[in-house]
Amino acid sequence: MGALCVLVPALLAQSSPAPATPAPGPWPPVATFSILAMDSASGEIGAAVQSRVFSVGNGVLWAEAGVGAAATQAIVDVSYGPQALALLRQGMSPEAIVKKIWADDPDPRPADWSKQGRQFAVIDTKGNVFAYTGPKATEWAGNKACTAPDSHCTAQGNILASSAVVDSMVAGYERTVGQPIALRLLAALEGGQLAGGDKRGMQSAAMIVVNVKKGCGIWLNNDVALRLQVDDNPEPIKELRRLVELPAARRRQPGC
Repeated sequence: MGALCVLVPALLAQSSPAPATPAPGPWPPVATFSILAMDSASGEIGAAVQSRVFSVGNGVLWAEAGVGAAATQAIVDVSYGPQALALLRQGMSPEAIVKKIWADDPDPRPADWSKQGRQFAVIDTKGNVFAYTGPKATEWAGNKACTAPDSHCTAQGNILASSAVVDSMVAGYERTVGQPIALRLLAALEGGQLAGGDKRGMQSAAMIVVNVKKGCGIWLNNDVALRLQVDDNPEPIKELRRLVELPAARRRQPGC
């Protein structure tokens, strides 16, 4: 009898249903500020970003030589990036691309990851830009395009100190005309940070630069001229500048 008294509770315990797994909560928004730009002198297209999230460059920046670039942030749907590049290859304008991709978004998690909070920007090889900031992106959120002659860029951000962040980014890019695009992108990030940046602080930064021509990377059959990521650093923009200023970061294939 004693053995049965021990065995029966054990069997009951084995047959009891496992506790329900709680539904996953929403991901943290990619609070960030980014810039997309085209250098009218070299034809290079570049993008840079900084955020108080780990490895922000992993999903925000998208670029392809001879095609253009995109940034997808805030309440992110990473598929916006590849979709934008595909439509740029078809010759669609940045404005039409942004509007189409957002309109076609099925908004699968409207309660906690609504497309109304997405932030999305696109630039093409001619320097045409267009950006969208959803009404539910966490404040301060917004975007601004360059207006100076021969300066083609769009700066955008969310959970920022104020609108001065994107204003300072554009000003930083415009006042460094004549410098390599990587340094101009850095000037934009530094300007944004000096204006307050991400309200939560700093953690990661990234940059990508592609040429207007294919095959201009530092190895054969590589279309990327420069790709850098600082994934976890108390001063990611400072570290990004150190990497950009290394001689290896300025290598190009002959004729590029």
